[in-house]
This record gives sequence, C-alpha cells and structure tokens, in this order.
Amino acid sequence: MPGGRTIVNLLTTPFNNESKHHAMSTKYNSLFFLILSFSLLVAQYGFAQSTMLSKGDVAPVFTAKASLAGSEFDFSLKNALAKGPVVVYFYPSAYTGGCDAEAHAFAELKDKFTAAGATIIGVSADDIQRLNAFSSDSQYCAGKFPVASDPGGEIAAKYGLTMGAAKVGIKDVRGQDLTHGFIPRTTFVISKEGKIVAVFSSQTDHISATEHVDKSLAVVKGL
Repeated sequence: MPGGRTIVNLLTTPFNNESKHHAMSTKYNSLFFLILSFSLLVAQYGFAQSTMLSKGDVAPVFTAKASLAGSEFDFSLKNALAKGPVVVYFYPSAYTGGCDAEAHAFAELKDKFTAAGATIIGVSADDIQRLNAFSSDSQYCAGKFPVASDPGGEIAAKYGLTMGAAKVGIKDVRGQDLTHGFIPRTTFVISKEGKIVAVFSSQTDHISATEHVDKSLAVVKGL
C-alpha cells in the first residue's frame, strides 16, 4: 500500500479524524459555556467590587424596587442625582434596634437634607412587603424618605459590601423571623456629579447608627 498504510489504517482514519473533531468541538463548547456563565455572573452582580468604594470613586448607578410611605415605585439613582446630591445608606434590617433609630433620625432631619438639596435612600435586603410597612411606620421612616429592597445583595456588591448570610432564629422587634441576609451599615454621600464624597462605616469607623445621619447632613450642607 502507498506510504505503508494498510486497509485498517484507511478504514480507521476517518473515524479517528471524526473523534478528534468531536473532542475539539466539545472542548470549545465547554469553553464557550464557561465564558457565557462568567458573563452572566458579571451582569448579575454589576461588576461587584472586591473592596468597599471610597471617597473619589464614581458611584455605581442602580435601580431598585423601593417604597415611600407604603407605596411601591422604581427608584433610580441616576434620576435622583439629576436633582442634587444623594445619601445612599445601607443598613442590616428594618425593625431592628440600630436600623430603627437610624431611620427615625433620617426622618427627623429630612427637612434639613431637603434644604441642602439632598435625597435620601435607604437600602437593605428586606423584601418590599416589609419595606412597605417600615417606610410608612410613624416611628421610623414616617413616610419621609424611601427605602429600597436589595434581597440578593447585588446593589451592595456594586459598592464593595458583602451581605452576611441569613441566620436561623433571629427575630425583629415585632417578633417576626428575619430570613434575609444583613448588609453592613455603611453610608455613601454622592455628589450630583456622581462622585462619592464621603463614606461612613460602622464596622471600620466604629460609629453609631445615628451618627451616620449627623455626619451625612454635615457633608451635604458643605456641598
């Protein structure tokens, strides 16, 4: 036979080539799905930050289901910034001690924030039903400012915040089970140009919940 190729070689060569082609096809298909999965993950978390954003960083814009005085609406940070500076404050959970005090303090000083041209938006992993009650509760938000729902922690991740896992057996001040994760108490003051001008963290700055409010007001008054 030419080149020493036997009949067996000739018969098996197409099958060998087909096997190699199939193996390569499988390899590239696996690579494609790996890239696609990574792309979907990135899209889901909006390029999650590995570290918390700081002063001078561009604030990631976001939209979220929110509640104001018990009424649901779609909050847009981009739209809010078009009106002036925005205070985005992340908090662990509605109807818990520190978060209740913080919401009450923001509500009490809402007129002063408004006079400074600033919008307030609270963000937690509470579902929108809990926030409908919390936003209208006269002891807390009192219908003065909206709170947004970030159940999966995607918005928090954009700002470099890691949501802790839900813990079994924890109840709120009303005796209801808390089944969502907790976002660490962190406040970002954002200028109307979309730049972060101040960050306050209870974890790193060791400040109380209500100090977030006082410090944020001092910053927006100076913008």
